[in-house]
Amino acid sequence: MSLPVPRQRHLRNPHTKSAAPRAVNSAEHQIFLAARLTNRDRWLAAMTHEHRVLTTGQLVRLAFPSERSARARLRELAAWSVLDRFQPLLSSGTAAMHYVLGPAGATVLAAQHGLDPKDLGYRRERALGIANSLRLIHQLAVNDLLTTLATTQRLCAWWSENRCARHIGDLARPDAYFRLHTPAGEVSFYLEYDTGTEALTRLAAKLPGYHDLARSTACTLPILFWLPSPHREAHARRVLHQARCHLDQPDLVPIATASPHPTPDPAGQVWLPIEDSHGCRRPLCNLHAWWPQLTAAQPLGTEEAPASPGRSVLLPAPNPVAPEPHRQHRR
Repeated sequence: MSLPVPRQRHLRNPHTKSAAPRAVNSAEHQIFLAARLTNRDRWLAAMTHEHRVLTTGQLVRLAFPSERSARARLRELAAWSVLDRFQPLLSSGTAAMHYVLGPAGATVLAAQHGLDPKDLGYRRERALGIANSLRLIHQLAVNDLLTTLATTQRLCAWWSENRCARHIGDLARPDAYFRLHTPAGEVSFYLEYDTGTEALTRLAAKLPGYHDLARSTACTLPILFWLPSPHREAHARRVLHQARCHLDQPDLVPIATASPHPTPDPAGQVWLPIEDSHGCRRPLCNLHAWWPQLTAAQPLGTEEAPASPGRSVLLPAPNPVAPEPHRQHRR
């Protein structure tokens, strides 16, 4: 089960962990990595590139049998510059280690796709910049929700906010898009994660964009709003319901809300469709049955955005299911 994500105000300046010297990203080092990186290691590089920052706990849920094995391998990957890591200083307690893509990992990732590292738009200072960003807590919260979901549901696609923006454009910008395997087939959702720091009217202001997106693409997907408390959720439902009623075609914007109380499990029986006046919450796996008008399993029919001048190459979205590590024998 996921742990509560700290609020941004509880974080002080982060510091990087550098107890051991880091490897220099040279040609010789790339040859060294070729004999040591497993499929899972390469997948970790792709996931940190896609989702910006992942904590030790999130990576344990996604890819490791135990925290002990995760710490040992992640320590090696950080020493080899495949990943970078930092640890925010909390006002009380100790923060988890946070991992981002490292320079050697970016080189490996680019080479796998026949690209130059600069084509990815990677810069180490930019990758580590999330450590001091006001978006850090929001990014961690979104990733925490989806990594929790990945351990309890058959998650077959998970797109970052950046990927959603590149595919969808200016009409709507969800915090994430994900797709599940269910007994009825694959079902897709957009996620809006609310940390409670902005006015509810800003949440409602997003609905016209989703309405126009559904109308222009003929693709109707549910929008899931995750709120920080039942009190916030109750107020949000009223505001969202009023805004939805003012749309030309409200059925194009199916909405469900949830909060981490009484259970923080997003796969559980916590989701309440906006039209449901009886308060009958549903688990995520059969939530789609509430809306017969849903039309497509994924937004624009493709997971690869076309390249454009002046923009970095958007790699294919990594599979949210980690591959087996396939240990190699060292000589």
